[in-house]
Amino acid sequence: MTTLGRVGLAILTAATLATSACATSTAPSAQSDAPAATGTVTLVTHSSFQLPENVLADFTKQTGLAVRTVELGDGGELATKLSLTPGNPPGDVAFGVDNTYAARPVRAGVFDEYVSPAAANGARDYALAGMPQLTAVDFGDVCVNIDTRFFKDKNLPEPVTYQDLAKPEYRGLTVVQNPETASPGMAFLAGTVATLGDGWQDYWRALRTNDVAVTPNWTTAYSTDFSGSSGRGPKPIVVSYASSPAAEVGKDGAAPPTKALLDTCFRQVEYAGVLRGTKNPDGARKLIDFLLSPAAQATIPDAMYVYPVTRGVPLPEAWAKYAPVPPKPATLPADRLADERDGWVRQWRQLMGR
Repeated sequence: MTTLGRVGLAILTAATLATSACATSTAPSAQSDAPAATGTVTLVTHSSFQLPENVLADFTKQTGLAVRTVELGDGGELATKLSLTPGNPPGDVAFGVDNTYAARPVRAGVFDEYVSPAAANGARDYALAGMPQLTAVDFGDVCVNIDTRFFKDKNLPEPVTYQDLAKPEYRGLTVVQNPETASPGMAFLAGTVATLGDGWQDYWRALRTNDVAVTPNWTTAYSTDFSGSSGRGPKPIVVSYASSPAAEVGKDGAAPPTKALLDTCFRQVEYAGVLRGTKNPDGARKLIDFLLSPAAQATIPDAMYVYPVTRGVPLPEAWAKYAPVPPKPATLPADRLADERDGWVRQWRQLMGR
């Protein structure tokens, strides 16, 4: 992701539905004191993948393997395209399949089983039940964000919960993303299902009555419509990320004018896995191990605007202060997401008159 687009800004443009263009690149081999690369490991990933070149160069220095990347669109496209070619992969290892899409490629036989020894230091806490093929690398939380200045200026209490957004005093103030075309929109929908249970449909009816705005992607919602971003739009409530406020800290270190509502969060975890049929399984495993190393994990917040899974990795100062990890985000089993997601979206479309 770039620094403020997961925050166009660096919030992952996993937040928006990317085009299906495919791109490739090769990380430079390590600096002059490093041995020349003796081979290549191909990483298949999404369009928001971003690690510093010097970090990938360190991997080359340690292993003699250069990293070549192949991008397959956003996280949903990545999962879908990998699922079409099980056993005949476009690379050696994949990164960026998240828990909302994970069951699809796992069921298709895309991955070989591999549990990294480094997973014991935190990644195992995010393992998906019955899916030893996938290793967690990072996580983020999709949450409602608010423009705190608006509520102070209007002398209006800040909303706290999902249900608050449907109250009359917040009529016309909220913008969300279409779950058909934007991953944060899908996560927000899943969060309402997880939190409200059978009442999620009534909730969306109430949101529609309360004049909720729906955009096709995260960028439009956050960077154009949200009043708390540089776009200074008309809506003081937006679906974004728990990490978004850290990107709004002033250049002088001033507190951001936004905050995430931690009772409205749904957790997304990104995974890596060895692709079945790879010609370099050893290199694939080494790259997964490396992605869990403290050195690589420490770069993840600033590079991709998500949280590291390895224990003991410090967050940047602004994150620790303004983007704390939500203590109790909503979650759903990956199998349920795979089985019911399309049905939820169809019902959502009907409820919203689309």
